Amino acid sequence: MAQSALDERTRRELIALLPRFRRFAWGLTGGSLDDADDLVQAACERAIARIDQWEPGTRLDSWIFRIMQTIHIDQIRSEARHARHLQTVETVSEASFDGAREAENYLTLAAVRKAINTLSEEQRAVVMLVCVEGYSYKETSEILEVPIGTVTSRLTRARAVLQRRVGGMSGAVDAVPG
Repeated sequence: MAQSALDERTRRELIALLPRFRRFAWGLTGGSLDDADDLVQAACERAIARIDQWEPGTRLDSWIFRIMQTIHIDQIRSEARHARHLQTVETVSEASFDGAREAENYLTLAAVRKAINTLSEEQRAVVMLVCVEGYSYKETSEILEVPIGTVTSRLTRARAVLQRRVGGMSGAVDAVPG
């Protein structure tokens, strides 16, 4: 049974990584928390079922990020084959803002989220790993199993798209590390 190979240390590491997996999944799924949670659950189930394929001593997070991306790509392909279209609907909170700065921050964040959702799957994955999760280009290259030059070019193109779409909003894109 594959689950017996999941020792206590690995189980604790997996649990500690869940918030990072959820952030990554949220970015891949276009900002849907429900879809992100489903993706994290599917990836964790697959990882636990196939824990014997993971080599102890290597990065568990990288392995599961790759599983998440593979599952997500498979879901997109399946939806395309069955001609199902998902539509993301963003609801605007009717909560009152406590000042101009909070309103501006909210609008900037909404614009950045919307712009990120327009990126290609490949660009979105790179942006989420490098800019949100803080992985180096090399680590991102290993996780996505693409050359480091591909990571660099995808990130450059993604930043250009974000800059065009978000425009002059308080340096929002310039603040993205890289």
